[in-house]
Amino acid sequence: MIRLPRSVNAWETPDFKAVLKAEIEQLGPDELPLQQGLSTASYATDAGVEAMIISAAREEGVIRAKAGIFYKGIIAGCSCADDPTPVEEQSEYCEMQFEIDPVSGEARVNCVVD
Repeated sequence: MIRLPRSVNAWETPDFKAVLKAEIEQLGPDELPLQQGLSTASYATDAGVEAMIISAAREEGVIRAKAGIFYKGIIAGCSCADDPTPVEEQSEYCEMQFEIDPVSGEARVNCVVD
């Protein structure tokens, strides 16, 4: 489970969205469900993410935030010497829902699939 303690501390301040954005962007690719959001590539890379906070509200005892996530993926080939598949990064985008415990800062994250 990931932790977003600075975001909890910034809740209900004008800095909340900026703090949450920064904390999300510091998460590793193994902490976010990037694979689930792929649309053009077959494998999410660890090139880093950029987040855009879409909405945030306190509901049912948690802070719910929706964020647009920009990241990179590749089309993975077989890695054979004669494999013609180019290994070029593809731009990817998906939306994720963060449910943050306002006491502990522990957060669950899910890819929002429309």
